Amino acid sequence: MFDFTVENSALVMIDHQVGTIDWTGALDPAEREQIKTWAKFLLRFAKEAGMPIVMTSSMETQAQGRLLPEFEEIAPAEYAARIQRDGVINAWEDANFANAVRNTGKKHLLMAGLTTEVCLVPPALSAVKEGFKVAALLDASGGNTRLGEDYAERVLDKAGVLIATTMPLLTGMLGNWTNPASAAFFAAAAQNDIFALQAKGNVR
Repeated sequence: MFDFTVENSALVMIDHQVGTIDWTGALDPAEREQIKTWAKFLLRFAKEAGMPIVMTSSMETQAQGRLLPEFEEIAPAEYAARIQRDGVINAWEDANFANAVRNTGKKHLLMAGLTTEVCLVPPALSAVKEGFKVAALLDASGGNTRLGEDYAERVLDKAGVLIATTMPLLTGMLGNWTNPASAAFFAAAAQNDIFALQAKGNVR
């Protein structure tokens, strides 16, 4: 797991849209809010730590809607450069998206997507096939159904994707609290009340 570092990784956020968040039928409303929290935490950490960020959305003028408005607040330049797909389901099959990821120059990808089995699995598998190392952040993703989430995890694991959640992956990437990127970690955690969320318990 810990060959992922701040220096060798990029963050890829797929279809975290105001409509797709409501398609995560595997989760209750509180858990959907937790997805937003983890996604914003990841985004803020990557932005503060200087990691490349690639965002993509699907059919923003349709039911999927725009990307979560907080994404624009946290990373305005990356939001403006987001890849707006016209209907391609596997984001990797959109040349603009795949090239944006390639152009980060990073071979390790932190990926999250809504929904897990439809929006995250296909590009994660495609990236692995191309030689990238992929970590799927499941707490910043959510499935259409509980069976779908189980399916997605098994398929990703079988393909060699690292199944991960945000806290252990980020702390593993830091490796040591003296790492300069630790400041980004604590700043992002404070801005998203991560420790308060954990203290309440019953966190997805």
